[in-house]
Amino acid sequence: MTDKARAELAPTGVLRAGINLSNFLLVTGRSEKSEPVGVAPDMAKELAASLGVPVTYVTFKSPGELADQAGKNVWDVGLIGAEPQRAAVMNFSAAYVEIEATYMVPPGSPLKSIADVDKTGVRLVVSARSAYGLWLENNIKNATLIQVTGLDGAFNKFMEDKADALAGLRPGLLKDLEKHPELKILDGKFTAVQQAIGCNKPATEGARYIAAFVENAKKSGLVASLIEKHKVKGLSVAPLA
Repeated sequence: MTDKARAELAPTGVLRAGINLSNFLLVTGRSEKSEPVGVAPDMAKELAASLGVPVTYVTFKSPGELADQAGKNVWDVGLIGAEPQRAAVMNFSAAYVEIEATYMVPPGSPLKSIADVDKTGVRLVVSARSAYGLWLENNIKNATLIQVTGLDGAFNKFMEDKADALAGLRPGLLKDLEKHPELKILDGKFTAVQQAIGCNKPATEGARYIAAFVENAKKSGLVASLIEKHKVKGLSVAPLA
């Protein structure tokens, strides 16, 4: 490891890790000190340990809010989905975990497959600025995308407006299904949200270091062990880059 990587990633002598609290798969709770607990905080802690510095957590209610603080000396690394819009302001590693994103539809819906959703006249609700929402912005050609703030807001809009489909991460939709068993989740996925570690541009040495750290974490079994430790369903180790 070069001193330059440490200087770029932890200029204050502490690794300030930006954590997205809305991803309940990667942040599964809070410690007694009210620090975030889960796969993402543990990955940040391991990264800090490899650099030989302590970690501190900077928490955000959404990934969009975390990305908004890129380059503003608020955090040193951010653990969020690596989307093209965010890559404009952050250098990302390859993904360390991935989560299937799919659709939920009302009872008796004519939409039977993923491909059925992107049709003219289909009203598709999504949580604004989520990683899969950004993917839909880039890829939906015919359906009408209705963006709503927050996961609960999106679900409520879907139900209240009797929309045709709700986009979401499969584990989150499964939780909704427990409360509303009349709804249906479509088979397959429209994308897999890949969660990565990003740093502020132009930290080139830092970005190289993070990329190598993530590959090693996948190869060594660290990521798999963290998923097991936190008993997370619906999260899988991303393929090696």
